[in-house]
Amino acid sequence: MAPLRQTMVQAMCQHGFSLRTQHSYLYVVTALARYYRRSPDQLKVEDLQVFYNYLVQERSLSPASCRVYLHGIRFLYLKVLHWAHFDVTLVLPKRPQRIPELLTRQEVARLLAAVLNLKHEALLSVTYGCGLCVNEAVAAKVKDIDGERHLLRIEQGKGAKDRIVFLAPGLLQALRRYWQICHPMLWLFSSDLLPDRHLHITTPQKVYHTANTTSGIEKCGGIHALRHSYATHQPRRPDATRVDGLHPTLPEPGRKRSGLSGSLHSPNRHQ
Repeated sequence: MAPLRQTMVQAMCQHGFSLRTQHSYLYVVTALARYYRRSPDQLKVEDLQVFYNYLVQERSLSPASCRVYLHGIRFLYLKVLHWAHFDVTLVLPKRPQRIPELLTRQEVARLLAAVLNLKHEALLSVTYGCGLCVNEAVAAKVKDIDGERHLLRIEQGKGAKDRIVFLAPGLLQALRRYWQICHPMLWLFSSDLLPDRHLHITTPQKVYHTANTTSGIEKCGGIHALRHSYATHQPRRPDATRVDGLHPTLPEPGRKRSGLSGSLHSPNRHQ
């Protein structure tokens, strides 16, 4: 399957797929090959239908996991093997609709106070204070922070898009304190074992769950709850309460949002 794998990797790169998507698609195609013990280019539509029925009925995979298998295998046959059609039906059980359990401002403050490691506290603070996805938070770079304009640039974040978010004064001050003590160089949150790489996304997830337990918060959900809470905690009136100054102030009309300059190591600015 090695030549087919390489061809698929090239096709995914041409389509601009992220590394995470590439790994997921290669995983499902490898699972398909192992199930039949032969190369996927030797299979027929009927074989694929049997495999999908196996995923749903015998393995009882979640709808989200089944869709990853569907999209990965569909990409292989339509874009790599150039099938004219992909007539495979994937019938999934109805996906339950759940409303995430949001944290209150007081619970967010308790959760952050329960984190004793300075790097981890700064990481969760940025995740909440800027409303970031976990992969955006761990991939933040020191140079992406504009201390003069209170901005953080997110490169190739959700949806493979660049965007700019605002840093509240309290959050910027916390990041400067973190920089003065830990002195991050390239990555804002680098790995202790591999300093030239940023933290893996599992690290903030584990930190969040530990802090959640330590602070006595019994609500379900993972670190993405911080992003949901950020959205609901945005002040709708001038006198709205904020969490330790972590929420950004909306920009003044006509204020420029580009031309990033400055950095964390400008502690005297805006003081």
